[in-house]
Amino acid sequence: MTTVNPAGNSVGRPTPITNATQLQKPSGMPVHKYRGYEAVDIADRSWPDSRITVAPRWLSTDLRDGNQALIDPMSPARKREMFDLLVAMGYKEIEVGFPSSGETDFNFVRSIIEEGAIPEDVTISVLTQAREELIERTVESLVGARRATVHLYNATAPTFRRVVFRGSRDEVKQIAVDGTRLVMEYAEKILGPETVFGYQYSPEIFTDTELDFALEVCEAVCDVWQPEEGREIILNLPATVERSTPSTHADRFEWMSRNLTRREHVCLSVHPHNDRGTAVAAAELAIMAGADRIEGCLFGQGERTGNVDLVTLGMNLFSQGVDPQIDFSQIDEIRRTSEYCNQMEIHPRHPYAGDLVYTAFSGSHQDAIKKGFDAMERDAAAQGKTVDDIEWAVPYLPIDPKDVGRSYEAVIRVNSQSGKGGIAYVLKNDHKLDLPRRMQIEFSRIIQAKTDAEGGEVTPAQIWTTFQDEYLPNAENAWGRVQLRSGQTTTDTDGRDTLTVEATVDGADTVLSGTGNGPISAFFEALQAIGIDARLLDYTEHTMSEGASAQAASYIECAIDGKVLWGIGIDANTTRASLKAVVSAVNRAAR
Repeated sequence: MTTVNPAGNSVGRPTPITNATQLQKPSGMPVHKYRGYEAVDIADRSWPDSRITVAPRWLSTDLRDGNQALIDPMSPARKREMFDLLVAMGYKEIEVGFPSSGETDFNFVRSIIEEGAIPEDVTISVLTQAREELIERTVESLVGARRATVHLYNATAPTFRRVVFRGSRDEVKQIAVDGTRLVMEYAEKILGPETVFGYQYSPEIFTDTELDFALEVCEAVCDVWQPEEGREIILNLPATVERSTPSTHADRFEWMSRNLTRREHVCLSVHPHNDRGTAVAAAELAIMAGADRIEGCLFGQGERTGNVDLVTLGMNLFSQGVDPQIDFSQIDEIRRTSEYCNQMEIHPRHPYAGDLVYTAFSGSHQDAIKKGFDAMERDAAAQGKTVDDIEWAVPYLPIDPKDVGRSYEAVIRVNSQSGKGGIAYVLKNDHKLDLPRRMQIEFSRIIQAKTDAEGGEVTPAQIWTTFQDEYLPNAENAWGRVQLRSGQTTTDTDGRDTLTVEATVDGADTVLSGTGNGPISAFFEALQAIGIDARLLDYTEHTMSEGASAQAASYIECAIDGKVLWGIGIDANTTRASLKAVVSAVNRAAR
């Protein structure tokens, strides 16, 4: 008869969890204060089947949206450095300020125009609200510019209509219409024929505005601007506050793209913020849904949780084999300049640019990365190509760190979570030593003991110092019973080798000799004369570089007086390297 507990299970057996959700309890938070987002009714939505195969148009708003979100807004010098960085990276559309907000922004726009800092193929953009005196001042800032866009916005969302402006739909729409007409009038009056002039309109907050009303306002603005061939209008649909899942954001863009009457003359622009933490996904899905252009900031700078991150977006394309048409090849320099201009640090886990994003501490990750690098080298050699000419395929590294200006030195860093693969990688990458697997295991235990005892990270320099102290006695680090000075080998007609070795044993100069079927076997016999019983278990060697002066590394696993130990020897002469490896193991056994 089986005894059961009150739950009906056999005594001594754990109670199975039948439904994990039973463990969740109400949070007690005031969820009744908030409502969910509204879905968009598109039965035949097409964006889920789309792929991004070419880069969108980019606009950087670091100098306006990013700058106004800083604790300490940029000085003119820092603004100029950011502008020069954006130009050097390849951005062709740059929002450079809010000229009507104050003298600092107005004067900056004037400076880059008057000093000839704007390349001929770069279009600057300036933002304004839909008030006549602000529009006039904004257009005045652009005098003499070769290519310039005025970006006008007004709030169209119901909360703003009800709370801020206390206006009807028609009244809010009229603000957009009147503002557009004023931009055109002042551009005609103030700007000369040397300026290629463009217009951008944003219904703010698009993510909260009823879709039919957002379309109505955009169509009314287009009626004034009259977009046609060679006269585009940029309609920017901002997620000023991110309010829905990226999929719903994409639905809204597909709906707008389908329903705009002059779509072929409209540049549909997406301007995501990151309030829900999904701005990158929202931008990518909006492009799949028909958007042509993305506005954002380097590293996601901007109000609250930031604008969408242009670095992540561009590098996401690069990692899929799509040219972002922006140069991220010196990502650390981009990061340093951004940190200087914004006076804010980039998180060490930031995608692609953080200090630690190409770094593995975990032992299993390190082992996989090391094997990935080894496989890349083998595959390239088999194809007669270099590693840079074949498809990148290294576990845990979505891109080659070298492509963004990073070295491989920081790819693997060792701490108490690390394993043999990471330590072996450091030795191979930094010192060209390709340890056999069992030797990797042996040395990793030594490093593990060090990290357990001392805590924290073990640097590559510390790993090398520990390795030398453990395996490589030398004149500066002369430990162990035996120090090898010179040796000579002769081979008789039967193929047997006689080895004569001059050495220092226990502090006394000694000549050892032995015979065997090779130098190592002969050396083992020679060691018998000083009471050392050694037996060969495994042997491997490799060159450490190319050329006549290349050194060889020999690795020998020995059973010595009942202990199984590895030794290593490095020398230009392979025989001498193997003898040094035996000495390394012998000395370790006597420690």
